[in-house]
Amino acid sequence: MCRKGLGRVTVDSEEVKFYFSVQCTKSQFNCLSLWCLYLSAPSSRRIVILGKTGDGKSSVGNTIFGTEQFDISHSFNSGESPCQAKTQHLNGKEITLIDTPGFFDTKIPEKKLKPEIVRCITECLPGPHAFLIVIKYGRFSKQENEIFNQITEYFSEEVFKFATIVFTHGDNLPEGKKIKDYISHNANLSELVKKCGGRCHVIDNKYWNKDSDNPYRTNSYQVNKILESIEEIVNANDGNCYTNEMLKIVDKIKKHEEKQIANSSGNMSEEETRQEAKNRVWKFLTKVAGISTGLLLGAFFGAVRACLAFISLFKSVGNLDAAASGINVAAAALTNSAGTGTGITSTTVAGTVGITVAAVLGAGSKEDIRGTVEF
Repeated sequence: MCRKGLGRVTVDSEEVKFYFSVQCTKSQFNCLSLWCLYLSAPSSRRIVILGKTGDGKSSVGNTIFGTEQFDISHSFNSGESPCQAKTQHLNGKEITLIDTPGFFDTKIPEKKLKPEIVRCITECLPGPHAFLIVIKYGRFSKQENEIFNQITEYFSEEVFKFATIVFTHGDNLPEGKKIKDYISHNANLSELVKKCGGRCHVIDNKYWNKDSDNPYRTNSYQVNKILESIEEIVNANDGNCYTNEMLKIVDKIKKHEEKQIANSSGNMSEEETRQEAKNRVWKFLTKVAGISTGLLLGAFFGAVRACLAFISLFKSVGNLDAAASGINVAAAALTNSAGTGTGITSTTVAGTVGITVAAVLGAGSKEDIRGTVEF
């Protein structure tokens, strides 16, 4: 007896449909054949662009899209380059690029940088499929080496599995040379590229937009290679995006808000509902006392201690009058992976946790995050 049907599974928050065929007998169920044909495979890609101010992050986004989507700041003040997220279809994929301010370079006041880090987090939920680390081609100063040290300090090993290096100002690369020839002469660069699985590319946002006798020195060739690297990352991680316990918590809060908004505002579209939920979560996180830029960056990039500290803060937020199980599970897992000496124990983050935001945004505000989030 043969049974056929249409099934559905969820991969990275997207529904995937497939056909199946199962052969069985009357006496017992024997699965002799099972085949799947993806009808609507996950096609969205969320990509976070990181790097130092002035190295061409926004221009990289414009070069990948082939249009002027991102505003380019000609100032070297990182505080004047806010987080931007733009979406466009490329090669059959819905690509969202998230351009970030210079997280690791210029000293920016906490009140300016923190909202932009939070914006990046909310825009890439439930997590990015890839990170593009943008570096300007040229001689490396002490400042660049310090940034490399910061990246190594902040990034967990897991982040590097999702990262690709993109060099800008490629026209300065000598004719006949490839970017890996240049990397081999710099120990820090070689180590960074090695951590990223050897993935590195070079573009020139100004001079490589036209055809050339050498395809390597064209943006069209390099952008295709960047997109191939992104797909390589996605495939190597079984289609899953990068995530960690902090991102999971924030995503749960966002989904909770989407339900609340959908129930109370029946005339809003799905996209409007998502944007409103992201705005509420953004406002919430930027107002929570104790969440510093260092903590946010550490938690975003998977540092265990920072994730633990982030979770523990939610125990003291607002009026904790309801249970939200699952935070304890996350905390226990993180504590076990952190080992001893973290400074934050399972006792610190144990207990029931509920989140109400009246104490943070002000009771009675129409923009409060209402209710308790079930984790």
